[in-house]
Amino acid sequence: MASSTSQPKRGIRIAIDRGGTFTDCVGNPGTGKMSDDVIIKLLSVDPANYSDAPLEGIRRLLAKFTGKETPRGEPLDTSQIESIRMGTTVATNALLERKGENMAMVVTKGFKDCLEIGNQSRPNIFALDIRKPEVLYKKVVEIDERVTLEDYAEDPERANTEARGLDEVDEKEELVRGLSGETVRILRRPKEDEIRQRLQQVYDEGIRSIAVCLMHSYTYPKHEAIVGKIAREIGFDHVSLSSELMPMIKLVPRATSACADAYLTPAIRKYIDGFSKGFEGGLGTKSLKEKGSKGARCEFMQSDGGLVDVDIFSGLRAILSGPAGGVVGYALTSYDPETRIPVIGFDMGGTSTDVSRYGAGRYEHVFETTTAGVTIQSPQLDINTVAAGGGSRLFWRNGLFVVGPESASAHPGPACYRKGGPLTITDANLFLGRLLPDFFPKIFGKNEDQGLDAEASEKLFRELADEINKEIAGGNKEKEMSLDEVAYGFIKIANETMTRPIRSLTEARGHDTSRHRLATFGGAGGQHAVAIAEALGISQILVHRYSSVLSAYGMALADVVDERQEPESRVWADDQETREYLKSKMHELKAKSMATLKEQGFDKEQIVFEEYLNLRYRGTESALMIVKPSKTEAEQEYDGDEWAFGKAFVKQHEQEFGFTLPDRDIIVDDVRARGIGKTFQGLERTVDQQLKAITPQDLPQGEKQYGSRKVYFEGGRQDTAIYKLEDLNTGDRLKGPAIIADGTQTIVVPPGASALLIETHVVINVGESDNQEKQIDTKEVDPILLSIFAHRFMAIAEQMGRALQKTSVSTNVKERLDYSCALFDSEGGLVANAPHLPVHLGSMSTCVRKQAAIWKGKLKKGDVLVSNHPMFGGTHLPDITVITPAFSGDKIIFYVASRAHHADIGGILPGSMPPHSRELFQEGAAIKSEKLVSEGHFNEERVTQLLQDEPAKYPGCSGTRCLSDNINDLKAQVAANQKGINLISTLISDYGLEVVQFYMTSIQNNAENSVRSLLKGVHDRFHGQDLSAVDYMDDGSPIRLKVTIDPDKGEAVFDFSGTGPQVYANINAPEAITYSAIIYCLRCLISEDIPLNQGCLKPIHVKIPKHSFLSPGEGAAVVGGNVLTSQRVTDVVLKAFNACAASQGDTNNLTFGFGGSSTSSSGPVKGFGYYETIAGGSGAGPTWNGTSGVHTHMTNTRITDSEVFERRYPVLLREFSLRKRSGGKGRHPGGDGVVRDIEFRIPMQVSILSERRVYHPYGLEGGGDAECGVNMWARKIQRSGEDRNADDVQPVDGGSVEENAKESEVVEGKEEEQEEEYRYINLGAKNTASMQPGERIIIYTPGGGGWGKEGEESLVKGKVDPRSGWRMGSVANRQQTAEASA
Repeated sequence: MASSTSQPKRGIRIAIDRGGTFTDCVGNPGTGKMSDDVIIKLLSVDPANYSDAPLEGIRRLLAKFTGKETPRGEPLDTSQIESIRMGTTVATNALLERKGENMAMVVTKGFKDCLEIGNQSRPNIFALDIRKPEVLYKKVVEIDERVTLEDYAEDPERANTEARGLDEVDEKEELVRGLSGETVRILRRPKEDEIRQRLQQVYDEGIRSIAVCLMHSYTYPKHEAIVGKIAREIGFDHVSLSSELMPMIKLVPRATSACADAYLTPAIRKYIDGFSKGFEGGLGTKSLKEKGSKGARCEFMQSDGGLVDVDIFSGLRAILSGPAGGVVGYALTSYDPETRIPVIGFDMGGTSTDVSRYGAGRYEHVFETTTAGVTIQSPQLDINTVAAGGGSRLFWRNGLFVVGPESASAHPGPACYRKGGPLTITDANLFLGRLLPDFFPKIFGKNEDQGLDAEASEKLFRELADEINKEIAGGNKEKEMSLDEVAYGFIKIANETMTRPIRSLTEARGHDTSRHRLATFGGAGGQHAVAIAEALGISQILVHRYSSVLSAYGMALADVVDERQEPESRVWADDQETREYLKSKMHELKAKSMATLKEQGFDKEQIVFEEYLNLRYRGTESALMIVKPSKTEAEQEYDGDEWAFGKAFVKQHEQEFGFTLPDRDIIVDDVRARGIGKTFQGLERTVDQQLKAITPQDLPQGEKQYGSRKVYFEGGRQDTAIYKLEDLNTGDRLKGPAIIADGTQTIVVPPGASALLIETHVVINVGESDNQEKQIDTKEVDPILLSIFAHRFMAIAEQMGRALQKTSVSTNVKERLDYSCALFDSEGGLVANAPHLPVHLGSMSTCVRKQAAIWKGKLKKGDVLVSNHPMFGGTHLPDITVITPAFSGDKIIFYVASRAHHADIGGILPGSMPPHSRELFQEGAAIKSEKLVSEGHFNEERVTQLLQDEPAKYPGCSGTRCLSDNINDLKAQVAANQKGINLISTLISDYGLEVVQFYMTSIQNNAENSVRSLLKGVHDRFHGQDLSAVDYMDDGSPIRLKVTIDPDKGEAVFDFSGTGPQVYANINAPEAITYSAIIYCLRCLISEDIPLNQGCLKPIHVKIPKHSFLSPGEGAAVVGGNVLTSQRVTDVVLKAFNACAASQGDTNNLTFGFGGSSTSSSGPVKGFGYYETIAGGSGAGPTWNGTSGVHTHMTNTRITDSEVFERRYPVLLREFSLRKRSGGKGRHPGGDGVVRDIEFRIPMQVSILSERRVYHPYGLEGGGDAECGVNMWARKIQRSGEDRNADDVQPVDGGSVEENAKESEVVEGKEEEQEEEYRYINLGAKNTASMQPGERIIIYTPGGGGWGKEGEESLVKGKVDPRSGWRMGSVANRQQTAEASA
């Protein structure tokens, strides 16, 4: 344990991790020697014996160290305690169970629903019953105040309005310089009387905790401070101000963070107050000052891996309190600053498996993470839950072995826990002999005195094996799988499931997984570590002797931390002025931090700082938190310059993203100082120093052996030696197969690996496996291999995606992740596709198959094809597909392809998505089939002709407006394809070409069988009737569908006869889009994870009338087909299957900007363009209500955060809220649409491309239709004399025009007579208008239809996402971003 400075009589140091099941306590009498440590493990909840587990642990440790027993219930004497350190799950549990404090949220007027809408994307892309996490507040109070930013980032002139600082201006000034250096315009000041009245009402309702988050308070906190002052005067017990908690831009995460703090901190304070009463003089720095020797230091672990005094521990920073200790534990015990080998942490416990990474001697932090459905903006360690741990449940589904994500949780737990629980990974390990009942605590059974129940595990495995064999063997004994094979199959699938996100964690940041060590801890980690390491190419595993209590041990080693951060907006420059300005800001933060740490008893010599600047390139959102280079780094890389933040940023950007942008400004977003009060003095000897000094002694067979048993490894059961950890000495080395165990952990050393004991760790070296892979049969499908190949194929597609993102340069690909990568068999049939973009699912295969047919027999190794034409499998022109064949000799054995959305490819408007296109040429470059690369040579000249010269030949059209970005992204797509080919080549070298091709086909057959089963079930449900549906586009064009099912074959004909003809507009949809919509709907209807591939469409025969608008001719405009018609096709398919009421059926595509082509000789006008899609309501179904303010079906794009929106563009977002009562009524009501009211501050060209403005989203089973959408232009006009007495037209959803006009004038702060007014003009579904300053577009999006007759009893079923309690760090955020790019 760490040594630290101490008073002579105090010495006892205690560290505790209170987990969900167990509470781990590590105590040291003050020597700091590991050999003197005492470890105690207690049940976290045991009311029959004690009221609080940590208190009981401290009582027992004190008795051990002092020899004096304190009776339970009596306060403990703290005079000999130097420090108590704790991690707790109190905050996480309160969040998971939604048992925090009743609280209210205070927010700027117009944004009351900002947290319900969130970023508008849905959590599960294929769930028809969309369930967003519940908000934490009980009530919302809107405050009539408003500020905005005066300048905007996309301004081509880079205007910078000067203003005086916050403390220098008087109360009437409208312009002020905010904390970030940006100029803030005060539009409306809050009225204190109104605030007092509203808050008093909240207080009178019994609410005592509030969160305050106002627009732009990160830079202008004054209005929040006013609200906070009034709230405290009224008597609120807890007030969370977002500007104090985390002054970072982004309204939604900041508001959620403030709510989480107001919700959790009171719960934590209650717990701490109760805990402190168990000690004679209380706890914390305050107690030491007030009570002297009676008090004791007490610190709690925060989510960022630093400790904080008990008196200032808050809910917001407590969410990862326990897991953070484990990261600190492995980081400080496994990483050597000399050898600098990075470490991956693998924490596999009973209910979760968490992974993290530690490298370069610093913790990896993320600033936006999601836990229990709540997105927090606060520095947290990048901890990612990747599975449900030993409690992961085992299933046989659709012919595949499936592990999790469902968990048996702590209660009832696995089947072997004697509580009637389900089959889990723990049961599989027990059954295979990898878990030893002798070494497991005897805490099970009625009297909690029995061990694990192996018979219960075996009984359930027998039942599951019978089910599997019935399906795969059909009575043929030779084809049946043994119980061992079934159990081991699940272990292999569990390892595959965990390996994919670990790879994502490392590779997404530009690190090579194989160059790491694996540090494993948690009760179940030792049973899986070697298999995980082998899969990742890692050769060495470190298992700390305290690995099962490493979170508690980590707290003993951790430092006390004080974080400070302030927003900034300055451009980085290597000049003296910029540096001095940022240094002075950093100095202020460090001074505040120093004062706080001194207050907690640290001397100046014990305090060190990490200094950070949060930097990004202008025009991008990928900010990197750059730490100030160390002295050594500065000397080696930056000519001794320790403030070389700019160079360090460029270096890290190159490593993480694969490129730099030398011609762009670097923007400083935040200045951050991390003050560290050092208590950890370093280990006596690091792992590498111990390994260097040690002489391994191979243990002779049988020596020090505790016993032996038959354990299952690849190929069968083997005699395996069992050793007790405490019987082994430093230097002992044993070869696998072996098991090393103590009372808290079991380490499996398989054949081919060896384990070496050093002072602090068991070091496992992963050798070559002794087992020869058995000959794989390609006549019969092995369900285990089928499940493994499903993971492997998907992993290859994911790794292609990461390669594409890393090497591309455009924002669409790099940040919005608007791309898709896939692999195909030799016929062009889809094998695996990632990420899941519904609109790409069926269409990429159409493209690959067409190209394969065109170029049959003509392609050579090194050739790459390119296409985007709708007639050749394209969706819309900006989506360009790059296809690479892979050869074995002269034969093509498979294809890989990547499709990316290019920001511009020419046409009549920037962005290549014009709302009024009539012909395909108006939408940009259309490439039917070209060689992008010929035998390794990139044809840049031809690409330039296709993208720049060809489109410009048409009237009113331009070539691409960003050729260099197009070329770079195409090269990135070629590189991503090559990555895919290399990965499949590795797979072929491991398994052989015949096996890989066999499973490429088998995985498609598996998906095909799932769809056939679905169709047979549908036929039975509808008693053999044909299914039919019709719906209409707003121009009256019908989409008709008749589905005829053959129940014997499980096949269906989808017949679209009667669908309207091709239209002279842009809602024509290429055939590929209809295939994508069908595959998406089938996946939703199956409602379980199945491989998404060509097999889904094999039982489906689609008939689309030629020259209908679902199968248009060659020159038809199609841009609306991709984003609008695809939604209507989805509505029609789901209506035919009677699956759910219609969702909004729209994506509400809004674009605005200025600049572009010009008639003057000076060339194009510099400007900008912006594009967004807007959420609406989802349709209700037989067991669910519709969801409000969410994207549905074929799209899932996130909305730009309100504050970022105003920072980047010259707009004022007047309102972004739910459109009440717009969902259809019914037994289960449909979701509501939204209201988005945008005011333009400069002249702007505004376009809207939308649907469902005429035909209502339908209800089903007697449910009501939803409201249509409306697009309104609030146009400013001069009010003439005769107009003054005329009746005002009512705008949509209430409020008179007059009120709105007056409101506008207040907003703009005009003193003139009110001669101007708003005239509300309906823009229709598709239109373009030139809007002047002060004019607005107000978009009312459609709701979702209702289900069932209103008044009938609700049949809504509560359903919890098994991943709701997972810690969602960077891996999950990346996956969600990918799914939100559809």
